[in-house]
Amino acid sequence: MDFQLEDGLTLQEVLDIIESNYDENDVESIFIEPPDPHVLTDEDSGNEDEGAYTSNLSARQLTAGAEIRLKSGTNIVDENTIALEIVDELEDTGFKIPDNEKTTEWVKGDYEMPNLNFPSTDFSKYSHMRPVEIFELFFDDKLISYLVEQSKLYALFKNVNDFDVTNDEIKCFIGILILSGYNGLPGKRFYWDSSDDVGNSLVKDSMRRDRFISIMRFIHCANNNEINVNDKVWKLRPVMDMLKDKFLIHFVPSQNLNYDESMVKYFGKHSCKQFIRGKPIRFGYKIWCLNAPDGYLINFDFYQGISPKRKILYENMFGKCTAPFIKMLEEFPKEKKNLPYRFYFDNLFTGLNLLKFLKINGYHGTGTIRENRLPKNCPMSNQKIMQKKERGESESAIEKNSGIFFARWKDNGVVTIGSTVHGITPQSKTKRYSKTQKKIVQVDMPNCVFMYNKYMGGTDQMDENIARHRIGIRGKKWWWSLFTWLIDVSITNSWKLYVNSGHKVTQLEFRRNIVQEYLTRFKNAPKRKGRPSSTSSKVPEGIRFDRLDHHVIPTIDGKRKRCAGAMCTSSVRTMCFKCDVGLCVDCFKTFHTK
Repeated sequence: MDFQLEDGLTLQEVLDIIESNYDENDVESIFIEPPDPHVLTDEDSGNEDEGAYTSNLSARQLTAGAEIRLKSGTNIVDENTIALEIVDELEDTGFKIPDNEKTTEWVKGDYEMPNLNFPSTDFSKYSHMRPVEIFELFFDDKLISYLVEQSKLYALFKNVNDFDVTNDEIKCFIGILILSGYNGLPGKRFYWDSSDDVGNSLVKDSMRRDRFISIMRFIHCANNNEINVNDKVWKLRPVMDMLKDKFLIHFVPSQNLNYDESMVKYFGKHSCKQFIRGKPIRFGYKIWCLNAPDGYLINFDFYQGISPKRKILYENMFGKCTAPFIKMLEEFPKEKKNLPYRFYFDNLFTGLNLLKFLKINGYHGTGTIRENRLPKNCPMSNQKIMQKKERGESESAIEKNSGIFFARWKDNGVVTIGSTVHGITPQSKTKRYSKTQKKIVQVDMPNCVFMYNKYMGGTDQMDENIARHRIGIRGKKWWWSLFTWLIDVSITNSWKLYVNSGHKVTQLEFRRNIVQEYLTRFKNAPKRKGRPSSTSSKVPEGIRFDRLDHHVIPTIDGKRKRCAGAMCTSSVRTMCFKCDVGLCVDCFKTFHTK
């Protein structure tokens, strides 16, 4: 068990202890809290820091809080540190807390799955809604009005007194952001380009380019005069809390849920940025996510080391990675909280205490578990012995007092799973390639492994849905990627509600429907054109300077055109036949000469 301490060790102290007293093979893991931000700024960009060596760590990282856990299962603590008091938190958890007494008696055997009555899902109230109406269940008028209010305050904070924005403009702005997820261009300005190979007429007719850039500059989610120094994502906290409430309200309960980590791509500098080797997104912000099997995001929490909503009791019992999950269960609405959910998680979160906690509170859990988290008196064969057995072999054991079930299965490697709901039987078959027989063979798979594989992918499904049409317009503010992630996840949640209510549409069609309605209904195109841009850039140099078939002809219908000659401001009725640009006689030769 990990313990959070009042006067903990810094990373530098942890490294000194390891170097002087332990071998690196004795260390299981080191937990490092993100350092405090050096500056509270809206703009943050830079090259990626490379390297994972202690010699590359900055002073701020070395002075950040840290905890070390040895493979023996114990924690290194300073002699002067004492455990935080958790008695006050016991009264307001709303959960039963399991005793921490050691397990004493194990028996070998299988687990009989209990009969759990769970209400059927009902999406009928969403069946008559249009895509925009479902999306506005999350991004409703209250949230849009809040963005308008905070954007105006931020403009005043920046000493810009003439900035004004309306709800319709914010909706049009969001529509353009959504469009950039499936109609990508090299930069945001290209959507207003007048060339034929880029540009988008729907965007140009809905909002002026400079107006879009101005809104993007000032859009804000929190008051800069009300900084919460204990919350490293305070700039997004109000909008996050609004959306979290909406996600929970419109969650249609399903029995099998998945808790896992997700990554939001970010390459700038920020103390909360993480690097996870082997992940599809290696650099970015880490988010703890609770998902339904189809990818619907029920609840989430941005990782920032010490959360402002943390509970020391949960961190002491389950560790820093699992504590946000218990906090998410607390936030369930009353009518959805007391249902017999089945939760699935990987070995980063699974432990005996977590399984006990879920069981005594009417929930169930299944997850892979690490070797050093198994009780020492558990009568299953260790991994080395299990590795020598035939593929498909399995073992199991049950803790007699709590009824917690553990199983080991020999696949290509050894898989260890703990559960409170699934056992070995009924076994299923899975296909594996046999090197000795040189063909694909059928291998026995325990039911707990089958169910884990079936329902563990909710967070991965959400990541896949978002990545397919992720908002493509980038910004330099450190929170911009998180803000666009909130929009994307609101769309994927809306799409899932729409599809589950009986409509067969792809996510692309769903997004296009929202974009077309927003950019048509809330457009604010200029009433008259501004100063025309230079037309010389429209003509490729290979055509402009080839000296072939360039003739002076009258303009179509005798209408005037601006002369494309450099520094010429005349409006003429003559043009180049090949280049299709207005040109006066004086500029004709110069325009076609390098």
